Amino acid sequence: MVRTAHPTKITAIDQRPIIFHQMNKTLPTLLALDLEGTLISNAMSQIPRPGLHAFLERCAALFPRMVMFTTVKEDKFRQIARLLVEEGMAPAWYADIEYVHWHGDTKNLEFVPDAAVSDIILVDDFEIYVHPGQEAQWMQIAYFDYPYSEDDRGLFVMLEKLEMLLADRA
Repeated sequence: MVRTAHPTKITAIDQRPIIFHQMNKTLPTLLALDLEGTLISNAMSQIPRPGLHAFLERCAALFPRMVMFTTVKEDKFRQIARLLVEEGMAPAWYADIEYVHWHGDTKNLEFVPDAAVSDIILVDDFEIYVHPGQEAQWMQIAYFDYPYSEDDRGLFVMLEKLEMLLADRA
């Protein structure tokens, strides 16, 4: 589906407006997810964020392709993903989700194979990892931090933002 030439203003639960200026561009079809501070606490404690399973399932329904774009090395990520699946905290397919191999100081979306940068949304908690010139592709999620509250709504808020972004998708 093609966007209109008018910017779309979206206001989420936290009332911060998100404005997308993507004239004549297709809607994003690929979701790139950070791991630490986004989906789980960190690679050491591996505490899943509340709502993780439902978030991943809904994102899989919204986006034809999902990838992990994390600073955690792939072997460690796979270990964490398998544990999350075994504990019922993530869907079975999550253990085999595509992993993006990258290097550098920022998460350059050009490292995602077979994808145009304009087709990707990066969900990450830290702006420092957003590659210069790709800020429009970034959606910031609140950092999942100690004391890791069971009342954390970060994934629920992000899901609402993603659903609003894609609301006009057929």
